[in-house]
Order: sequence, then C-alpha cells, then structure tokens
Amino acid sequence: MKQETVATKRPMGFWMALALVMGSMIGSGVFLLPASLAPLGWNSLIGWVITVSGALCVASVFGALSKALPKAGGPYAYTRAAFGDGAGFAIAWAYWISMWVGNAAIATAAVSYLSQLFPVVGTHGVSSAVTIAIVWAFTLVNIRGTKLAGQVQIIWTIAKLLPLIAVIGLAAYILTVQGSSVVRSFEVADISMTSISSATILTLWAMLGLELATVPADKVQDPERTINRATLFGTAGAGAIYILVCSAVVLMLPVAITSVSAAPFADFVSVYAGTNAGTAIAAIGAISALGALNGWIMCQAELPAALARDGLFPTFMGRAAANGTPRNAHLFSTSLLTLVILMNSSRTMASMFEFLILLTTAIVLVMYFGCAAAAFRLIQTGILKVSAGFKVILLLAAIYSCWTIYGAGSEALVWGIALLLAGFPVFWLLQLARGSKIAG
Repeated sequence: MKQETVATKRPMGFWMALALVMGSMIGSGVFLLPASLAPLGWNSLIGWVITVSGALCVASVFGALSKALPKAGGPYAYTRAAFGDGAGFAIAWAYWISMWVGNAAIATAAVSYLSQLFPVVGTHGVSSAVTIAIVWAFTLVNIRGTKLAGQVQIIWTIAKLLPLIAVIGLAAYILTVQGSSVVRSFEVADISMTSISSATILTLWAMLGLELATVPADKVQDPERTINRATLFGTAGAGAIYILVCSAVVLMLPVAITSVSAAPFADFVSVYAGTNAGTAIAAIGAISALGALNGWIMCQAELPAALARDGLFPTFMGRAAANGTPRNAHLFSTSLLTLVILMNSSRTMASMFEFLILLTTAIVLVMYFGCAAAAFRLIQTGILKVSAGFKVILLLAAIYSCWTIYGAGSEALVWGIALLLAGFPVFWLLQLARGSKIAG
C-alpha cells in the first residue's frame, strides 16, 4: 500500500527523469543548429567540446545540489536557500521567462521541419497558427497529469534516439567507403577565438535542459539519487550524440547547402541516402522538437507553481487540479508563450529561431551562474558537503557560465538583463501585497 502511495504522489522514476533531461535537450538543436554552425566549420567542433565539457561541470553542480536540497523548483530552491527570497525570486523569474521564450524557439523549429513535409505550413500566418496550436496541445497533455506527460516523454525520446543513432552509422559508413575526402579540410588559419566563442554560445542552446529533472523534484521518486543520476547520464548521453551528429552535418555537407537550409539534417540524409530518406528525417526532426517541447512545457508550469506555494508568486499560480498538476500555471505560462509567437510572427522562421535561442541562452546562463554561486554559499554554510575535486568542477562551471554570457552578444545580453530587472518590481509588489494580508 505504501509503495502505491509513493508511486501516485511521485510518478516520475529514473527512466522518466532521464527521458525528461535527454528528451528536452535533444530537440530542435540537432536538427536546426547546423545551419547556424556551418559557416564556422571546424570551430563548431571545438565549440561543441567546450560546451559539453562545461555542461558536464554544470550538471555535476546541479546533481550535488539536488542531493542536498531535493526540493521542487530546482534552481529557485537552491538560490533561495543560499541567498534568501529576493535572489531566489530573481533566478526563478529569469528562468521562467527563458522557458516560455525558449519554447517559442522549439515550437518554431518543429514547424520549420513540418514545412518540409507540408509546404503550406511554412507560409506566413499559417506557421504561427500551427505553432500556437502545437503548444496548446502539449499544454493540455500536461494538464491531464504528470504521469501521462512523463510516459509521452519516454516514447518520444526513444522515437528520436533510434534514427539519430542510425544517422551516426550512416556517417561512419560514408567515411569508410569514401574516405576523408568528404570532410571539409581543416585549416589552422580558419580557427579563431571569436568563431569558437560564437560556436560555444550557439551549441549551448542544444544543452539547455540538463537541469530540468530538478524542477519537478516533488514528483520524482527517491529524488536525492534519481535526479543526480538522470542529470549526469542525460547530459553525457545527449552531449555525445550532439558532437557526432552535428559535426557530421556541418563537416560533411557543403556549406553552401547547410547555411541556407531550413532542414539541414534532412538535406544531409538526402545527399547521402536519397530524397525519401531525407523526407523521413524531416518528419523525425519535427518529432524531436515536439518531444523537447513536451518536457519544457511541463517545467514552465512547475516552476511558478513552486514559487506560488512559497508565497513568491500570485496564489492562483499554485492552485492544482484534482490530479495534482498546476493547471493555472500551465494556462498562464502558455498564454505568455503564445504572445511571444505572435510578436515574432513577422520574422522569418530562421531569424526568429536564432534570436530566441540567443535570448533564452543568455537568461539561462545567468541562472547557471547563480546556482554555482549558491553552491559556493551552501558549502560555506555546511549544507552542501563536497570534496576538494568538486570545488574545482564548481569553479569551472562558474567560469564557463561567465564566458558564455559574454559570448551571447550585446543584444541578447541587454534583453536578458532587462527581463531579469523587470522581476524586481514584481517581487516588491508581491511582497507588499503579502505584507498587507498579514497585517490585515
């Protein structure tokens, strides 16, 4: 009886948590990023190595924090425990914004690949309508229950992993048969710190989501152990797949094709395996982005609901449906997501995607740095007990976050800071309202 109760209250086991991490990371990045990375050539591979190494350092930090503080809200819970309500709210505010802004980019990527199958989807007006319909469909799935959303995530993750592995095999076969002549030549003169930095910030977009298992911690079984394992294994697995797959597309497909492609992954397969295979990959690209969207939509509601329960967000955001899902938070967050899509409907899908990922990444990097700082503080207070080796990893995670914040560029950084600062008046008003209620 006790085991059934735990499974009911905490429906997410290790495999669901792992699928949430990998499924949310392996989304639009694999299939759309090569177009942005193509002009960078071999710099992109160096950027990938730096990004995956930095992401593993950040994942280790989140794993350690989840052991010490297995609380719902993840980054918010850690920074709040370290620095108080104000810092916790600021990080949560920025992270929450990054979720629904980033979800607009993921949904855009999905529609971009759907347009390869159904050209009418890519026309002006129709693309926005389809994008909005998709995000609301996944919102309704998540409102139906965390267990259902988790099961959908497992199925979707498996569906997109198998073809990715097959493509890695295709690239290996091509290299075996045709040799290195199909690979873009390596020129030392083409390698530059500016290009590597650009590649690092673009590739980091593909790694965002490594922390997602920490957000619904109150719904994860044995969170102290499960979240840590899912975060580390998910980050390492996704990173390895990204390096192999994206490097194959960037380095083995002519830059003239990749850089202007709306579906570079499909074009890669079309060139080496035929048009029919490329069409199938376009469908898989849409499936992949949709699977990532499902996980992110789950967490864009779980985070504000956790804040509302702690009195740092409006009370209505914390109200749950009969099945325990934060229905109001889902409806409100997706409404904001819809506005982002409508506001950017005048941009092309490619330019909209690139701007949104830079903005989202800049905001999330602030959150990563905040969590690294929180870890330092919690070590000082004795809440987080770690080895000397972990402190080195923690320092590397902080340095990596600062470097990639710089690499995001001025436009994304200014927007990120503006949105972060916009949270302080909200926090002040909520605290004022909360004080009035207590006084009354």
